[in-house]
Amino acid sequence: MSREPIVAVTGATGFLGLHLIAALASAGARVRLLARRPPAHEFWSGLDVDVVPGGLEDGEALERLAGGADALIHAAGLIKAPDRRTFMRTNRDGTHALARTLRRLAPDARLIVISSLAAREPQLSDYAASKRAGEEAARAVYADADGQLTILRPPMIYGPWDRETLAIFKAASRPVVPLVGHGRLAAIHVTDAAAALTAIALAPVPLGGTYALADTRPAGYAMADMLLEAARAVGRTTPPRLLPIPGAVLQAAGHASSWWGAIRGGSPIFTAGKAREIRHPDWTVAPGELLPAEVHQSTIGLADGFRDTAAWYRTAGWLS
Repeated sequence: MSREPIVAVTGATGFLGLHLIAALASAGARVRLLARRPPAHEFWSGLDVDVVPGGLEDGEALERLAGGADALIHAAGLIKAPDRRTFMRTNRDGTHALARTLRRLAPDARLIVISSLAAREPQLSDYAASKRAGEEAARAVYADADGQLTILRPPMIYGPWDRETLAIFKAASRPVVPLVGHGRLAAIHVTDAAAALTAIALAPVPLGGTYALADTRPAGYAMADMLLEAARAVGRTTPPRLLPIPGAVLQAAGHASSWWGAIRGGSPIFTAGKAREIRHPDWTVAPGELLPAEVHQSTIGLADGFRDTAAWYRTAGWLS
Protein backbone atom coordinates (compact mmCIF):
# COMPACT_ATOMS: atom_id res chain seq x y z
CA MET A 1 0.00 0.00 0.00
CA SER A 2 1.27 3.52 -0.79
CA ARG A 3 2.59 5.94 1.83
CA GLU A 4 -0.64 7.90 1.55
CA PRO A 5 -3.18 5.14 0.86
CA ILE A 6 -6.34 6.03 -1.01
CA VAL A 7 -9.40 4.74 0.82
CA ALA A 8 -12.71 5.11 -1.01
CA VAL A 9 -15.92 5.18 1.02
CA THR A 10 -19.63 4.87 0.26
CA GLY A 11 -22.21 5.92 2.83
CA ALA A 12 -19.88 8.61 4.12
CA THR A 13 -22.67 11.02 5.03
CA GLY A 14 -24.45 8.49 7.26
CA PHE A 15 -23.95 8.26 11.02
CA LEU A 16 -21.14 5.69 10.87
CA GLY A 17 -19.66 7.35 7.81
CA LEU A 18 -19.24 10.68 9.59
CA HIS A 19 -16.98 9.09 12.19
CA LEU A 20 -15.27 6.79 9.70
CA ILE A 21 -14.11 9.63 7.45
CA ALA A 22 -12.62 11.46 10.44
CA ALA A 23 -10.87 8.30 11.67
CA LEU A 24 -9.39 7.52 8.25
CA ALA A 25 -8.14 11.07 7.77
CA SER A 26 -6.62 11.07 11.25
CA ALA A 27 -4.81 7.81 10.41
CA GLY A 28 -3.18 9.40 7.37
CA ALA A 29 -5.37 8.08 4.57
CA ARG A 30 -6.36 10.06 1.51
CA VAL A 31 -10.14 9.79 1.62
CA ARG A 32 -12.31 9.64 -1.48
CA LEU A 33 -16.06 9.45 -0.96
CA LEU A 34 -19.19 8.95 -3.03
CA ALA A 35 -21.99 11.44 -2.37
CA ARG A 36 -25.00 12.69 -4.28
CA ARG A 37 -24.27 16.26 -3.20
CA PRO A 38 -21.17 17.98 -1.78
CA PRO A 39 -21.10 17.08 1.91
CA ALA A 40 -20.79 19.88 4.44
CA HIS A 41 -20.74 18.71 8.04
CA GLU A 42 -19.26 20.44 11.06
CA PHE A 43 -17.68 17.17 12.21
CA TRP A 44 -15.44 17.26 9.13
CA SER A 45 -14.24 20.82 9.66
CA GLY A 46 -10.69 21.11 8.38
CA LEU A 47 -10.64 17.71 6.67
CA ASP A 48 -9.49 17.47 3.06
CA VAL A 49 -11.51 14.81 1.20
CA ASP A 50 -12.07 14.05 -2.48
CA VAL A 51 -15.74 13.90 -3.44
CA VAL A 52 -17.11 11.86 -6.33
CA PRO A 53 -20.66 13.03 -7.15
CA GLY A 54 -23.16 10.22 -7.71
CA GLY A 55 -24.75 7.10 -6.27
CA LEU A 56 -24.46 3.33 -6.47
CA GLU A 57 -26.58 3.19 -9.62
CA ASP A 58 -24.17 5.51 -11.47
CA GLY A 59 -21.57 3.36 -13.24
CA GLU A 60 -19.31 6.29 -14.18
CA ALA A 61 -19.30 7.54 -10.59
CA LEU A 62 -18.36 4.07 -9.34
CA GLU A 63 -15.44 4.01 -11.78
CA ARG A 64 -14.17 7.37 -10.54
CA LEU A 65 -14.56 6.18 -6.95
CA ALA A 66 -12.78 2.85 -7.41
CA GLY A 67 -10.00 3.72 -9.86
CA GLY A 68 -6.61 3.68 -8.14
CA ALA A 69 -8.04 2.98 -4.69
CA ASP A 70 -6.04 0.89 -2.23
CA ALA A 71 -9.15 0.00 -0.24
CA LEU A 72 -12.88 0.61 -0.52
CA ILE A 73 -15.22 0.62 2.48
CA HIS A 74 -18.82 0.06 1.40
CA ALA A 75 -20.97 1.53 4.15
CA ALA A 76 -23.92 2.68 2.03
CA GLY A 77 -27.23 0.85 2.23
CA LEU A 78 -30.93 1.12 2.89
CA ILE A 79 -32.28 0.53 6.39
CA LYS A 80 -35.87 1.20 5.34
CA ALA A 81 -37.68 0.69 2.04
CA PRO A 82 -41.26 0.15 0.82
CA ASP A 83 -40.64 -3.43 -0.33
CA ARG A 84 -38.08 -6.21 -0.76
CA ARG A 85 -37.34 -5.27 -4.37
CA THR A 86 -36.22 -1.79 -3.32
CA PHE A 87 -34.04 -3.21 -0.55
CA MET A 88 -32.45 -5.64 -3.01
CA ARG A 89 -31.82 -2.99 -5.64
CA THR A 90 -29.54 -1.08 -3.28
CA ASN A 91 -28.24 -3.57 -0.73
CA ARG A 92 -27.63 -6.45 -3.17
CA ASP A 93 -27.37 -5.01 -6.67
CA GLY A 94 -25.53 -1.87 -5.58
CA THR A 95 -22.99 -3.98 -3.70
CA HIS A 96 -22.53 -6.26 -6.70
CA ALA A 97 -21.96 -3.34 -9.08
CA LEU A 98 -19.47 -1.75 -6.71
CA ALA A 99 -17.55 -4.99 -6.18
CA ARG A 100 -17.32 -5.67 -9.93
CA THR A 101 -16.09 -2.15 -10.63
CA LEU A 102 -13.42 -2.28 -7.93
CA ARG A 103 -12.24 -5.72 -9.02
CA ARG A 104 -11.91 -4.54 -12.62
CA LEU A 105 -10.23 -1.18 -12.02
CA ALA A 106 -8.22 -1.89 -8.86
CA PRO A 107 -7.69 -5.66 -8.82
CA ASP A 108 -5.28 -5.55 -5.87
CA ALA A 109 -7.46 -3.32 -3.68
CA ARG A 110 -9.23 -4.69 -0.63
CA LEU A 111 -13.00 -4.40 -0.29
CA ILE A 112 -14.66 -4.03 3.11
CA VAL A 113 -18.42 -4.51 3.03
CA ILE A 114 -20.44 -3.28 6.01
CA SER A 115 -23.25 -5.75 6.49
CA SER A 116 -25.28 -6.34 9.67
CA LEU A 117 -25.78 -8.98 12.34
CA ALA A 118 -29.27 -9.24 10.81
CA ALA A 119 -27.67 -11.02 7.83
CA ARG A 120 -27.31 -14.09 10.07
CA GLU A 121 -31.11 -14.42 10.04
CA PRO A 122 -32.24 -13.50 6.50
CA GLN A 123 -35.69 -15.05 7.02
CA LEU A 124 -36.69 -12.40 9.54
CA SER A 125 -37.10 -9.36 7.30
CA ASP A 126 -36.62 -7.93 3.83
CA TYR A 127 -33.76 -5.84 5.24
CA ALA A 128 -31.99 -8.89 6.68
CA ALA A 129 -32.47 -10.82 3.43
CA SER A 130 -31.03 -7.95 1.39
CA LYS A 131 -27.96 -7.66 3.63
CA ARG A 132 -27.27 -11.39 3.29
CA ALA A 133 -27.78 -11.10 -0.48
CA GLY A 134 -25.30 -8.20 -0.58
CA GLU A 135 -22.71 -10.36 1.19
CA GLU A 136 -23.22 -13.18 -1.28
CA ALA A 137 -22.97 -10.78 -4.23
CA ALA A 138 -19.60 -9.52 -3.02
CA ARG A 139 -18.35 -13.05 -2.33
CA ALA A 140 -19.27 -14.11 -5.89
CA VAL A 141 -17.10 -11.34 -7.35
CA TYR A 142 -14.17 -12.08 -5.02
CA ALA A 143 -14.45 -15.87 -5.00
CA ASP A 144 -10.93 -16.31 -6.38
CA ALA A 145 -9.33 -13.32 -4.60
CA ASP A 146 -7.83 -14.69 -1.42
CA GLY A 147 -7.98 -12.26 1.49
CA GLN A 148 -9.16 -9.19 -0.42
CA LEU A 149 -12.80 -9.22 0.75
CA THR A 150 -13.73 -8.53 4.35
CA ILE A 151 -17.38 -8.61 5.39
CA LEU A 152 -18.13 -6.94 8.70
CA ARG A 153 -21.35 -7.47 10.64
CA PRO A 154 -21.80 -4.74 13.26
CA PRO A 155 -24.45 -4.91 16.01
CA MET A 156 -26.33 -1.83 17.22
CA ILE A 157 -24.01 1.16 16.73
CA TYR A 158 -24.58 4.23 18.90
CA GLY A 159 -22.81 7.46 19.75
CA PRO A 160 -22.71 11.19 18.92
CA TRP A 161 -24.78 12.27 15.90
CA ASP A 162 -26.93 9.11 15.98
CA ARG A 163 -30.66 9.78 15.77
CA GLU A 164 -31.78 6.14 15.71
CA THR A 165 -30.71 5.20 19.26
CA LEU A 166 -31.66 8.63 20.59
CA ALA A 167 -35.09 7.07 21.16
CA ILE A 168 -33.60 4.74 23.80
CA PHE A 169 -32.29 7.68 25.82
CA LYS A 170 -35.52 9.66 25.50
CA ALA A 171 -37.54 6.65 26.63
CA ALA A 172 -35.19 5.94 29.53
CA SER A 173 -35.67 9.46 30.87
CA ARG A 174 -39.36 8.80 31.57
CA PRO A 175 -40.78 7.17 34.72
CA VAL A 176 -42.40 4.29 32.78
CA VAL A 177 -40.61 2.71 29.82
CA PRO A 178 -42.05 0.12 27.41
CA LEU A 179 -39.86 -2.98 27.30
CA VAL A 180 -39.84 -4.58 23.85
CA GLY A 181 -37.83 -7.67 23.07
CA HIS A 182 -36.61 -10.16 25.64
CA GLY A 183 -33.41 -11.44 24.05
CA ARG A 184 -29.84 -10.24 24.27
CA LEU A 185 -28.12 -7.90 21.86
CA ALA A 186 -24.55 -6.75 21.36
CA ALA A 187 -23.67 -3.10 20.85
CA ILE A 188 -20.68 -0.97 19.94
CA HIS A 189 -19.77 2.70 20.30
CA VAL A 190 -19.25 4.38 16.95
CA THR A 191 -15.68 5.38 17.87
CA ASP A 192 -14.75 1.70 18.24
CA ALA A 193 -16.60 0.78 15.04
CA ALA A 194 -14.78 3.45 13.02
CA ALA A 195 -11.44 2.40 14.54
CA ALA A 196 -12.06 -1.23 13.54
CA LEU A 197 -12.82 -0.28 9.93
CA THR A 198 -9.79 1.98 9.74
CA ALA A 199 -7.58 -0.80 11.07
CA ILE A 200 -8.86 -3.26 8.44
CA ALA A 201 -8.49 -0.76 5.59
CA LEU A 202 -4.93 0.22 6.53
CA ALA A 203 -3.58 -3.08 7.88
CA PRO A 204 -0.25 -4.11 6.32
CA VAL A 205 -1.79 -7.40 5.19
CA PRO A 206 -5.38 -7.71 3.87
CA LEU A 207 -7.81 -9.41 6.23
CA GLY A 208 -10.26 -11.66 4.42
CA GLY A 209 -13.32 -13.34 5.84
CA THR A 210 -16.55 -12.52 7.66
CA TYR A 211 -16.42 -10.99 11.14
CA ALA A 212 -18.69 -9.35 13.66
CA LEU A 213 -18.13 -6.30 15.85
CA ALA A 214 -19.01 -5.82 19.50
CA ASP A 215 -17.98 -3.74 22.48
CA THR A 216 -16.13 -5.06 25.54
CA ARG A 217 -19.00 -7.49 26.21
CA PRO A 218 -19.65 -9.51 23.03
CA ALA A 219 -22.21 -11.63 24.92
CA GLY A 220 -24.40 -8.54 24.83
CA TYR A 221 -27.05 -7.09 27.08
CA ALA A 222 -30.66 -7.76 27.93
CA MET A 223 -32.85 -4.92 26.71
CA ALA A 224 -33.93 -4.25 30.28
CA ASP A 225 -30.31 -3.75 31.34
CA MET A 226 -29.70 -1.51 28.35
CA LEU A 227 -32.66 0.70 29.26
CA LEU A 228 -31.55 0.94 32.89
CA GLU A 229 -28.03 1.88 31.78
CA ALA A 230 -29.50 4.57 29.53
CA ALA A 231 -31.55 5.85 32.49
CA ARG A 232 -28.38 6.19 34.56
CA ALA A 233 -26.65 7.94 31.65
CA VAL A 234 -29.38 10.58 31.40
CA GLY A 235 -29.18 11.21 35.14
CA ARG A 236 -32.22 9.45 36.56
CA THR A 237 -31.70 8.90 40.29
CA THR A 238 -34.40 6.24 40.48
CA PRO A 239 -34.73 3.54 37.82
CA PRO A 240 -37.79 3.74 35.57
CA ARG A 241 -40.54 1.16 35.72
CA LEU A 242 -40.24 -1.23 32.81
CA LEU A 243 -43.51 -2.24 31.18
CA PRO A 244 -43.07 -5.48 29.17
CA ILE A 245 -44.82 -5.49 25.79
CA PRO A 246 -45.95 -8.99 24.73
CA GLY A 247 -44.37 -10.27 21.54
CA ALA A 248 -47.76 -10.76 19.89
CA VAL A 249 -48.65 -7.12 20.53
CA LEU A 250 -45.31 -5.96 19.13
CA GLN A 251 -45.79 -8.10 16.02
CA ALA A 252 -49.32 -6.80 15.50
CA ALA A 253 -48.00 -3.23 15.77
CA GLY A 254 -45.36 -4.05 13.16
CA HIS A 255 -47.98 -5.36 10.74
CA ALA A 256 -50.12 -2.28 11.34
CA SER A 257 -47.16 0.02 10.69
CA SER A 258 -46.32 -1.86 7.47
CA TRP A 259 -49.92 -1.61 6.32
CA TRP A 260 -50.16 2.10 7.12
CA GLY A 261 -46.87 2.75 5.34
CA ALA A 262 -48.16 0.99 2.24
CA ILE A 263 -51.37 3.04 2.33
CA ARG A 264 -49.48 6.32 2.66
CA GLY A 265 -46.78 5.35 0.18
CA GLY A 266 -44.04 5.72 2.79
CA SER A 267 -41.25 3.56 4.22
CA PRO A 268 -41.57 3.25 8.00
CA ILE A 269 -38.53 2.00 9.90
CA PHE A 270 -40.78 -0.11 12.15
CA THR A 271 -42.40 -2.89 10.12
CA ALA A 272 -43.51 -6.48 10.58
CA GLY A 273 -39.98 -7.54 9.63
CA LYS A 274 -38.41 -5.16 12.13
CA ALA A 275 -40.72 -6.53 14.82
CA ARG A 276 -39.45 -10.05 14.05
CA GLU A 277 -35.89 -8.78 14.35
CA ILE A 278 -36.65 -7.21 17.74
CA ARG A 279 -38.28 -10.42 18.96
CA HIS A 280 -35.33 -12.58 17.89
CA PRO A 281 -33.66 -13.81 21.11
CA ASP A 282 -30.00 -13.77 20.11
CA TRP A 283 -28.14 -10.81 18.64
CA THR A 284 -24.98 -11.55 20.60
CA VAL A 285 -21.50 -12.15 19.17
CA ALA A 286 -19.50 -15.32 19.81
CA PRO A 287 -15.76 -14.92 20.46
CA GLY A 288 -14.93 -16.75 17.23
CA GLU A 289 -16.85 -14.17 15.20
CA LEU A 290 -14.77 -11.21 16.36
CA LEU A 291 -11.89 -9.59 14.51
CA PRO A 292 -8.45 -10.91 15.49
CA ALA A 293 -7.21 -9.08 18.58
CA GLU A 294 -4.08 -7.91 16.76
CA VAL A 295 -6.29 -6.06 14.26
CA HIS A 296 -8.75 -4.43 16.66
CA GLN A 297 -10.06 -4.69 20.22
CA SER A 298 -12.93 -2.52 21.43
CA THR A 299 -12.23 -0.41 24.50
CA ILE A 300 -15.54 1.32 25.24
CA GLY A 301 -18.10 -0.52 27.37
CA LEU A 302 -21.80 0.25 27.51
CA ALA A 303 -21.73 2.32 30.71
CA ASP A 304 -18.98 4.65 29.48
CA GLY A 305 -20.37 4.72 25.95
CA PHE A 306 -23.90 5.57 27.03
CA ARG A 307 -22.63 8.25 29.43
CA ASP A 308 -20.56 9.83 26.64
CA THR A 309 -23.47 9.68 24.21
CA ALA A 310 -26.02 11.15 26.63
CA ALA A 311 -23.63 14.00 27.44
CA TRP A 312 -23.23 14.74 23.73
CA TYR A 313 -27.01 14.67 23.18
CA ARG A 314 -27.45 17.24 25.95
CA THR A 315 -24.70 19.51 24.62
CA ALA A 316 -26.17 19.31 21.11
CA GLY A 317 -29.64 20.09 22.44
CA TRP A 318 -31.09 16.76 21.32
CA LEU A 319 -31.87 15.67 24.88
CA SER A 320 -33.14 17.86 27.68
